Amino acid sequence: MGKQRSEELFERAQHCMPGGVNSPVRAWQSVGGNPLFVASANGATITDADGNAYIDYIGSWGPMIAGHAEPTVVEAVREVTASGMSFGASTAAEVELAERICRRFQSIDKVRLVNSGTEATMSALRAARGATGRDAIIKFAGCYHGHSDGLLVRAGSGATTLGVPDSPGVPQQIGELTRVAVFNDLESVAALCDSEVAAVIVEPVAGNMGVVPPEPGFLEGLRELCDAAGALLIFDEVMTGLRLGPAGYQSLCDVSPDLTCLGKVIGGGLPVGAYGGKAGVMDRIAPAGPVYQAGTLSGNPLAVAAGMATLDKLDEPGSYERLEEAGAKLEAGMKAALGTRKACVQRVGSMITMFFGTEKVSAYDDALACDTEHFGRFFQALIDEGVWVPPSQFEAWFVSLAHSDEQIEQTVAAIKRAVARSD
Repeated sequence: MGKQRSEELFERAQHCMPGGVNSPVRAWQSVGGNPLFVASANGATITDADGNAYIDYIGSWGPMIAGHAEPTVVEAVREVTASGMSFGASTAAEVELAERICRRFQSIDKVRLVNSGTEATMSALRAARGATGRDAIIKFAGCYHGHSDGLLVRAGSGATTLGVPDSPGVPQQIGELTRVAVFNDLESVAALCDSEVAAVIVEPVAGNMGVVPPEPGFLEGLRELCDAAGALLIFDEVMTGLRLGPAGYQSLCDVSPDLTCLGKVIGGGLPVGAYGGKAGVMDRIAPAGPVYQAGTLSGNPLAVAAGMATLDKLDEPGSYERLEEAGAKLEAGMKAALGTRKACVQRVGSMITMFFGTEKVSAYDDALACDTEHFGRFFQALIDEGVWVPPSQFEAWFVSLAHSDEQIEQTVAAIKRAVARSD
């Protein structure tokens, strides 16, 4: 497939953007070559600047669960745009979205809309510190919660892909307040969780070291450890919330966190985030309480309209069953394509990852042991086959409602050829 136009754009971009991108995860450093530039997308298909079409499994890193340019979402945004794009003041629509979130999540009495997942996690930690009067936090190696200072310690996602999980520019004093445990290892948490810890923050299903589900009893154990230490439990459901179920993964595992962070899907592809929890914690947020957090564009009309239209699509009968069916079909095809190779496929609902060089990934060190060079060859072969997946071994692929059975079958066939070519 031709890359001339994308190559020209990347050359220009490197002169005016760091590394030629506006987010490191868009770079192709770990898979080789230069990134393709996108011109348009529709449904489950994305088209690059050279006119080549691909079946897309990035979905803007998760939010396009209804598909790209879904007509009802587009119309909702178009309609609200005619009335103004931002006011810096409250609107009826943001109240409705907040009410819908509170109705869905039993753990959320009140919610604050923000502009990104990073804002949501950063603000949730501030709320936890304000509620407990403590400073230390516990996170898990390989879990990515945005790029705020205290969370860029043994982070996953793009930080792992680029080999810089601990970022320069993060003050040592802030980093020292972050304690790092091992995902799926309760003993590692117990050793760290004491009277100085304000909160434990976790992706209930890790998606930023590839898809890594929680082992049975892990999340329940976190709840018990937090209760014993007087710390708050924060579920970062920016990726999993509303993707894995209508009330987040917490409703599927039957563990109730003190605070929940949301994003991606609730904005239908536009910048949005949210954090919420019980009234006793949330009423400490300004102006109701002393913990300050603000945002001019929080709850802006465009993101709210796109989010509510996306929720409407998810509320249609059979939506989550369809996502599960498509994910399961893709998983079966991927496993068949791998054959007896040392590799594995891990899936939860419509999130899935193919790992090379290992038979199971349960924690960050398992992910780091994967064969990233093999994945790089596979990625390039798959792009040539017309399938667009994350340019990193350490990221989740996302299935949408727009992926047809025929596209899943085409993808499986392409994966089989790409696996053979990458050996």
